[in-house]
Amino acid sequence: MIFHVLTIFPEFFDGPFEHGVIKRARDTGAIEIRIHNLRDWTSDRHKTVDDRPFGGGEGMLLKPEPLFQAVESISGRSGRTVLLSAQGRLFDQKAANEYSRLADLLLICGRYEGVDERVAEHLADDELSIGNYVLSGGELAAAVVVDTVARLLPGVLGNESSAVFESFQDGGHAGAMLDCPQYTRPAEFRGWKVPEVLLSGNHEEIRRWRRRAALEKTARLRPDLMAPSPNRD
Repeated sequence: MIFHVLTIFPEFFDGPFEHGVIKRARDTGAIEIRIHNLRDWTSDRHKTVDDRPFGGGEGMLLKPEPLFQAVESISGRSGRTVLLSAQGRLFDQKAANEYSRLADLLLICGRYEGVDERVAEHLADDELSIGNYVLSGGELAAAVVVDTVARLLPGVLGNESSAVFESFQDGGHAGAMLDCPQYTRPAEFRGWKVPEVLLSGNHEEIRRWRRRAALEKTARLRPDLMAPSPNRD
């Protein structure tokens, strides 16, 4: 899968994509990440990408011309264009699974007070936010989306079953669950013991315990995710 990231700060991504799972996936060819500098599609000597909003108001907006030219000139695309902004629908595991089936994904990193609305209406296929808060720009959000989607792709995690059992992977919306509590050695630490069932070797009992523990943890930490489900035991 190819990820395209369109930004005015290409150097931002020198760090996030050079470590851990993403770096290994790039090194093995499981994914490809192409960073594009929006200023390469400007026509004035100052490489201007922003301007003041019509009607007045605070801040600046990214202009439509360089954004349209950039997206339309990136060749070989057969996927989706996503605008990252505080106004978008919330990104979740369901969306990550959907994107993981694409051949490529282009992420537009918003900046300043946002972008000209014609970009959202006529250029982007989706408008996404990673949370109910405001970031200085879409670069952090783009890194989150790339990481979340990439780990679902074949060959990225190595053990393909790892992603299947993670939190939210059963839906990423109401009716989903957090992952169950996990423990490792030592079996007792400062008086806190690992649940006996996990040491029993009884795989069916362990499965049932993990299911119940995941439900309890979800109810405690994310009650908003709890919804009736016919598959719960």
